[in-house]
This record gives sequence, structure tokens and C-alpha cells, in this order.
Amino acid sequence: MLTAEKNAQLTQVGPGTPMGEVLRRHWHPFAGVDELERHPTKAVRLFGEDLVVYKDLDGNYGLLDRHCAHRRADLSYGMPEAGGLRCNYHGWQYSAEGRCVAAPFEDIADPSGRFRDRIRLKAYPVRAKAGMLWAYLGPLPAPELPDWEPFSWQNGFVQVVFSEVPCNWLQAQENSIDPVHFEWMHANWTKRLRGETEGFAPTHLKLDFEEFEHGFIYKRITADTDETSPLWTIGRVCLWPNGFFLGDHFEWRVPVDDENMLSVSWFFIRLPQEREPFVQARIPSWYSPIRDANGRWITSHIINQDIVAWVGQGAVTDRSLENLGASDRGVALIRRRLFEDIAAVQRGEDPKGVMRDPERNHQVLLPSDHRWFFLDGLPLAEFDREPKWEKLLYHFLFHAGQPDWVKREYEAAAGIRLRELDIINI
Repeated sequence: MLTAEKNAQLTQVGPGTPMGEVLRRHWHPFAGVDELERHPTKAVRLFGEDLVVYKDLDGNYGLLDRHCAHRRADLSYGMPEAGGLRCNYHGWQYSAEGRCVAAPFEDIADPSGRFRDRIRLKAYPVRAKAGMLWAYLGPLPAPELPDWEPFSWQNGFVQVVFSEVPCNWLQAQENSIDPVHFEWMHANWTKRLRGETEGFAPTHLKLDFEEFEHGFIYKRITADTDETSPLWTIGRVCLWPNGFFLGDHFEWRVPVDDENMLSVSWFFIRLPQEREPFVQARIPSWYSPIRDANGRWITSHIINQDIVAWVGQGAVTDRSLENLGASDRGVALIRRRLFEDIAAVQRGEDPKGVMRDPERNHQVLLPSDHRWFFLDGLPLAEFDREPKWEKLLYHFLFHAGQPDWVKREYEAAAGIRLRELDIINI
């Protein structure tokens, strides 16, 4: 367990907080590239700050304080122009660096521009990668935006899914190093949701946790596996500092503020070899609901089930009331490392996982137990013979509410029809 003071150090993310300063040293995905194709401005909240992201008429992105420096009008209703964003109230225009580059009447009243030159808005770097927009809110120079190898995989259909989750980021991230929850939340509970009372999941028998450059790896042996299983020899990646890589998809837990987070998931679905070569014209992004029409948490899909666990701990988990056991050794490891990161940043050093060398930041490999499959693929007939791959091809298991337009794009790419799913069966 943690004291209330220690818990606050790990969970508070606003400007100047210990963990907020650590997380600001990393890039974070926060929107879909296609979102700004549909509408060029969007209000966002990150790390307790209200911001606006926009795409200007030159095709460049900016991330600014949401409120105009003149009289605090909402810039998410502003007008993207060449070279920046113009306020719709009095026409003040800002560059991506936050400089006021035009203030129409003030420029007439003071042609020297001295008044305008003093105006600055808070501004942060934003970049597009893998269908997502990424923000960096820390001190400059910014580190490298990680170029994970799956972002370069070919012949797959990629989609990005967001969910707005009313809880702190850390209780979601601790899920990323908790292997035993798969047995209960995603297998046994799923069977119970379907009304089954037997045939439950194999019991976890052995766990191990290893630290590496880009996070931690957890490994497990269950009653139906042994030490030759990829779940033990390769494992899964708790990606530092707020991500999860499961071999075929990424998940990030991006702080909105102390009591809310944005769940961001990036999925690669390998298409049958008959569909090669496939080049995706655009990567769709969409928002997944987390409550049903009656206001209850949705439990039908994998990440929705995780969300039930996260929000069930309260807006911010009270870790002073916990009783950690042997299965929580990974949780204890990442908490210890986060405190070490806080100390490193306070000494003026980079925290764990920050990449500064552009030469090393090229298609960076992460452990993946079926990388061969995502690179090479299979003929459609072999998909149909393999339960694991058949399930991934014909069902979107992870988030509820996939829009029809995304389904149609996927079906056209894969050459198949998606099958309906009431409750996941993994």
C-alpha cells in the first residue's frame, strides 16, 4: 500500500506536480489525424490544461491554449488560416509557436506591431504519426517521438479507438502489468456473463517480471502451458510510462486531469494474403462508448471490461487501503520505478524511456510473440482453420460501438463480412 502523500505524488498530473513533470517528458497520443480532416479544430484537455489543436490551411498542426489572449474567447471555434489559427471574436491570429502574428485593429492603432509582439499563448509541439496526433508538453528540446516497428507493418488494416474514462491514469496503467486479471476478468467473468457455470480458464501457476529499456515485460505460465510457451519466453510489454503492447496492438492511458483519462488504442489487423498488396488510404479513428443505454458499464468487449475494473476503484484509487499480494509484484515494480523517475526529473535528468538519439529511433522492435504472422500473414483458408486468427479477422473484440462506416472500410479491405459479437469469448 501507499500513504496518501505517496499516492498523490503518483496520481496528480497538473503543471508543476511531480508525476505531471515526469509524464510531460514523453510524447502522448491524444487525437486522430482523420478527426482534423473532418473538422480542423478540436478542444482538448491534457494534464489539467485546456487546449485547442488545429490544422492550418498549409496542412500544419498547432496545439495552443484554448483561450485567446485578448479577451479569452474559445479558440476551438477559431478559423484555421495559412500559418496559424485566427480567433473568431476579434481576429487575433496565432502561430503554432503561440506568437500573435495578427491583431487587425491593434495593428492599425499601433502600426509598429510592438503591442502584438508582446502577446504569447501557451503552445506545445504536436506531430502526426501512425494515424494519431501526439503532443509533447515538456521542456524543449523535445525528445524523439518513438517510431515503434508495428507502425511500419504492411498489409494490415489499422484503426485508432478512443474512450473517455472517468478515472486516474495510474490505475489503468497498473492493469498493464497484471497478468492474472486475464484469467478472471476476460475469461471466467466472460463465461459467467454468458451464463456458463463450468469450464473456467486455466489457473495461473507462475509469474515473472523483467525490466528493459522501454518498460517492463511480464511472463506467465498457466495450467495449460509450460516454459516453452511464448507467454513465458516472450511475454507482454508494459510500455513506459503509460502504455501497453500486446504483440498486435498498443494501448495508452493519457491523463486528462487527476480524475479523468483518455484511453487510446491502436490496432493492426493482418489481412489475408489474397488481399495483398494492401495500402490503407487513411487510418480511421473513432470513440467507443463505455456505458449502455441504461447507464451501466458495457462489459461485452475486452477493453470495456478493463474499464469496469479501472473505474470501479474510484476516480483515484485509495492505495492506502490496498493489500498487495504475490500477483502484484509487477505493480510494486512500476511504482518504484515511477518514484525513481520523479527523483531523476527533479535532478534535471531524463526519466526512463525517453529517446534522444534519432539514429536509434527507427522501427524500434518490441517483444511480440507472433511477429511472423503480422509480417507474413496467412491465406484466408488458414485463417479459417486457426481459432485465434479467425477470431481476430472476423470480430472486433476490443471495443464496443465500432461505427458502421469503419466496419464497411474494414470489410472492403479484408474481403470478408464481420460477424456479430454479443459477449467476447477468448
